[in-house]
Amino acid sequence: MAEHLLDQVRDLFEGQIDFEGQKLVELLVNAALTLVGAIAFFIGYFLQDIKLAVYIGLIGTAAVFVLVVPPWPFYNRHPVKWLPVGGVTPPANLVINDEVLK
Repeated sequence: MAEHLLDQVRDLFEGQIDFEGQKLVELLVNAALTLVGAIAFFIGYFLQDIKLAVYIGLIGTAAVFVLVVPPWPFYNRHPVKWLPVGGVTPPANLVINDEVLK
């Protein structure tokens, strides 16, 4: 029972995202942090309130963190199909570092 619970927690934290998901995360991080930074700057500038600008930046950064750090299912829409493990034998008389493998 405890082992099953531990496996569920481990799966939750390890998570899997594919290469397309990684590309999407990179795009979201760049766009969202740029937008949050610009909004925080302009609100702070026009209201002349640095404290408000910092809070907006921190809240926006935390929101982006929640958006991109957990392995949400939509980051794994294109899973990689790996080749099965096979008992492939190396070719005869393979030479690696001047040693012949047999």
